[in-house]
Amino acid sequence: MTTAGTETVLAPPRAKTAALSATVRRKQGFQHGGWFVAPFLALFVLFVVWPLVRGVYLSFTDANIAGDSANFVGLDNYREALQDPQMWDALSHSAYFTLLVVPCITVLAFLLAMLAHHIEHAKWLWRLCFFAPFLLPSTVAGNLWQWLFNPGTGMINHVFGIETPWLTDKSYAMFAIVITTLWWTVGFSFLLYLAALQGIPAHLYEAAKLDGANAWHRMIHITMPMLRNITGLVIALQILASLQVFDQAVVMMDFSPGPEESTRTFVQFTLEEGFTSYRVGYASAISIIFFVIIAAVALARMWLLRNREEGGR
Repeated sequence: MTTAGTETVLAPPRAKTAALSATVRRKQGFQHGGWFVAPFLALFVLFVVWPLVRGVYLSFTDANIAGDSANFVGLDNYREALQDPQMWDALSHSAYFTLLVVPCITVLAFLLAMLAHHIEHAKWLWRLCFFAPFLLPSTVAGNLWQWLFNPGTGMINHVFGIETPWLTDKSYAMFAIVITTLWWTVGFSFLLYLAALQGIPAHLYEAAKLDGANAWHRMIHITMPMLRNITGLVIALQILASLQVFDQAVVMMDFSPGPEESTRTFVQFTLEEGFTSYRVGYASAISIIFFVIIAAVALARMWLLRNREEGGR
């Protein structure tokens, strides 16, 4: 220790010792924390990284499901996929489904959240009713609505007095799947909106009321701007989920591509190529193409969000 006037200065050896102790503690913390992270990393590498790397490798081969020796074919699978009209049809079906579902489910989830947030009596019952379908397995939801849309015994046609061949006409089959998806999955987006609504400060509405703003003005100028980030999140999640539609479409169509192949989605087409046509290499190439599309959508969402935040500043 050295003293200059009334100021005490830490000697250099002690300062080095303190810095060394802090470094040791950080290393020990990293080592202990690493043991907690290790199981997740192991499972992530085993079930995500390795299948992805294996899929990329298989996409450059003519591997089949029988396990015969695979030959390297370069970019042939990718060239064939990009020239395959069936692949583009399947992609267009998934894109069409996404265009129908995303706006509807965003608006519906917002309206249901507003209703559940402002209703006075039995709030828990309304929230349960809106969220409960999301807890059902996809096979249960698909089979339930397959029965409801059945022209002979289903409830839809009998209640509305119509004779629409929902599941056997290509003009209606995709709409039936969209309706099923809305009923089944809106609960998740509803929950996000409801949580965001509960986080809006009440004093904003009280100040708006004092300024003479009616309910419509409060929703337009307070509620919707405050929910802008949640709306962006809901849209992004729904786009990614809708592009990967598979379960309800396959179950409702009895594992067929639908009337005139009008409901064959991209994921279903990939599955058929890999496990029906036994072309694992070609199916892997299609999967990689789809992975690139999904990644591009996610990156575009991140880019738009970052630009909007920078613009807001």
